[in-house]
Amino acid sequence: MLGKALIILGLLAVTDAAHARPVSYAGGWTVMEETDRGASAAIIHYSPSAFYSVGVKADWDRRNDLLFTGGQLTWLAKRWFGEDYQANLYIWGAAGIAKGIDDNPGEEQLAGQIGVMADWETRRWFLGYRAAGRDYGSLDASAFHAAKVGVAPYIGDTGDLHTWLMVEVDQRPELRDTVGVTPMIRFFKGEALLEAGWSLTDDQPLLNFQYRF
Repeated sequence: MLGKALIILGLLAVTDAAHARPVSYAGGWTVMEETDRGASAAIIHYSPSAFYSVGVKADWDRRNDLLFTGGQLTWLAKRWFGEDYQANLYIWGAAGIAKGIDDNPGEEQLAGQIGVMADWETRRWFLGYRAAGRDYGSLDASAFHAAKVGVAPYIGDTGDLHTWLMVEVDQRPELRDTVGVTPMIRFFKGEALLEAGWSLTDDQPLLNFQYRF
């Protein structure tokens, strides 16, 4: 039992920062910036417990010049521990206002988003999946999903700079190129995480950042 407990504590120490987690430790705040080939988002959330978080979100659909702003609730539905892996399942929803910006004349609409995120990881391998849909009234209704695989070229200790090489494949039916491929590199150390990549499909950059405090 003691050996298994030490393994679990080690996984928490090493892998808990391994990817962008939408729920932090109890009492923790997290600031996140997310950019992919379709949209850019900024999120700040607070976790009253280790099982859910509440926050505010701004989501800019760059393709359609749509801006969503609202509140988001995320629930850690399930967490699994093995002797050498950790896995998580998150469900989230957001409600607010969407409107057209720049060249889009669309007026404000009540809007909602819903999504699911799942991941499985060891100290060497990472697998992730996410899917989301949105209803922006008369402005838009769409959905997408994406899968990510990653490998750590070296195994670092707690407190070291950790590096992952990753590839994400996504499907977005509303885009001209419905399937996208984005290789990226991920760095994390302590409470900070940074991802940088390039979409081979759309020839544009990707940049994600997270900091917990």
